[in-house]
Amino acid sequence: MCGIAGIMGSQRTDAIKKMTDIMIHRGPDDSGYFHDDEIALGQRRLSIIDLNSGRQPISNEDNTLQLVCNGEIYNSPELRKELKSRGHQFKTETDVEVILHLYEEHGDDCVKFLRGMFAFAIWDSRKRRLYLARDHLGQKPLFFCRHDGAFAFASEAKSILASEIVKPEIDLEGLWHYLSLRFMPDDHSMFKFVQKLPAAHYLVYENSQITINHYWDVDFKNKLHASEDELTDQLDELLLETVKGHLLSDVRVGAFLSGGIDSGTVASMMAVLGETNLPNFSIGTKEKEFDELPFARLVSEKYGMEAHEKIIEPDLIHTIPSMIYHMDEPADPFGFGVYLVSEMASEHVKVVLGGDGGDENFAGYDRYSGQRLVDYYCLLPQWFRQGIVKKVTDRIPESFGYKSLAQKAAWVNEMSLFSGGDRYAQSLGVLRFTHESKRKLFTASAINELGDPSSSEKILKYFNADNADHVVDKMLYTDLMTRIPDHLLTIGDRMTMAHSLESRAPLIDYKVVEFAATLPANIKLKGNNLKYILRQVAKRYLPPEVTRLKKQGFRFPLGIWFRTDLKEFLLRLFEQSRFVELGLFEKSYIDNLLEEHISGKVDHNYRIWVLLNLEYWYRMYFEGETVESMKAFSDQLA
Repeated sequence: MCGIAGIMGSQRTDAIKKMTDIMIHRGPDDSGYFHDDEIALGQRRLSIIDLNSGRQPISNEDNTLQLVCNGEIYNSPELRKELKSRGHQFKTETDVEVILHLYEEHGDDCVKFLRGMFAFAIWDSRKRRLYLARDHLGQKPLFFCRHDGAFAFASEAKSILASEIVKPEIDLEGLWHYLSLRFMPDDHSMFKFVQKLPAAHYLVYENSQITINHYWDVDFKNKLHASEDELTDQLDELLLETVKGHLLSDVRVGAFLSGGIDSGTVASMMAVLGETNLPNFSIGTKEKEFDELPFARLVSEKYGMEAHEKIIEPDLIHTIPSMIYHMDEPADPFGFGVYLVSEMASEHVKVVLGGDGGDENFAGYDRYSGQRLVDYYCLLPQWFRQGIVKKVTDRIPESFGYKSLAQKAAWVNEMSLFSGGDRYAQSLGVLRFTHESKRKLFTASAINELGDPSSSEKILKYFNADNADHVVDKMLYTDLMTRIPDHLLTIGDRMTMAHSLESRAPLIDYKVVEFAATLPANIKLKGNNLKYILRQVAKRYLPPEVTRLKKQGFRFPLGIWFRTDLKEFLLRLFEQSRFVELGLFEKSYIDNLLEEHISGKVDHNYRIWVLLNLEYWYRMYFEGETVESMKAFSDQLA
């Protein structure tokens, strides 16, 4: 695990060390470099496999290929054995060296043989050719930039900015989409000219030309025909085999343990596979109705694990600058819990396994079952829903709690105006910024520059794809192609690597994804039973109190804090809004959001959160403020 970077152009020798130094958190153990007359490669290393001789860049037998890689290749032992039988010679014991020899054997198709999480670059000096690739689901990040005759790539956007081949500019279209979707879609980043290589793609840079190819997709149409018990057995066996592969390490491995079935199942399987005194890491809150620590403790005690627990008191305004620095974009409330539990885990281990991806792979979110509820609601005539029911639901008082009754009623009523993919696309932004609300937030000049793009299209192109028929599978496929790489795994990577901690996600291994796609939709969402088949597997490992627990997740009362403790802080911050000063946002609209929220009319906490983050992000990336200076700035406003 590490941070990688490379640059082609006249600045390469001076720039590469700056590019890697700024990612020292991704690899504090070591650094390595390669230079020739055309390219410079660099790496910061977090030593996990082959601690002594696994330095990068790594070359092939005749030094014509150079590799830098961020990630782990879980099937490397099998690949190494096969490649040795074909005469390939290895210089290290590290897992990623197999990539070099697969490239020698298979060229651009080498990526198709890898099972793991990875982002890597191979410089082919014979062909003067650069090959970049990113793993199937986007567990590891990779950014690139071509500008003024130079080409650069890196694990983080800030590394490319450090090369100084491009100055930071706001990607307005990326910002527009982020406000609705909660993630940066496709190849967008927050910075103009800095692009993401999408998951399951490889890029070739040759003769000053960029070619990008898609190497993997998932098919939901070919379903398995077997009994529920047989399918549960097959899933159990596959997950055990996958977790075993994810234990590949020369250092101690731990587990995130939230109290839910996803992380609980992964941790339990680790124990069953022989991980004795398994260190697990859990955080809790003082609010008992949100606290899952008692359930995490049940799992830990059942298997005799080494439990590390912490009751946290969120210091929101002092943590946001650190989160934004590592995200290179607005931080997400979900990331707060990941950041804090990673901070604790990093004091004990370098590697953790978690439950990321269980919800998106096996239908674990209530929005999946919510679509069916909206269908039933649509049986009522529209005039009755909008003319009578809406008047009643609009009078439900807002509690400012998580998924309050007022929010749920408004969501169902609003979603009944749409159907199919349009409904799903709208459902992702209704609590954030809809197309209509963005037209009020952005100034007329900003909209003229943007051209009024549709964020829904970023969802519809997957929802309407022809590789899934059932509506549940269409939603799952959409999430796997968007929210997984661009939201969930992005947050997981940045918040763990902020503390030099490697996180691994067995439930989103591409073999597990392919198997889950073959399962009938009604065994993933059975009636209103979310994640049904995964829960059946979990029952074999977890205490019944855990498998009966409804999904909670780590959260904190933002809506209430923004009306009370943080009210004056918000008012002072937005009085000096940089986005208003830049002529991008309308001050009157922001003032109205704050007034409605503080007065208790509407819960705007999601919208206020992202606008708050944008203000911090701009000051840090465009005005040179540091994490520490932004903490001091917070104190001044509070």
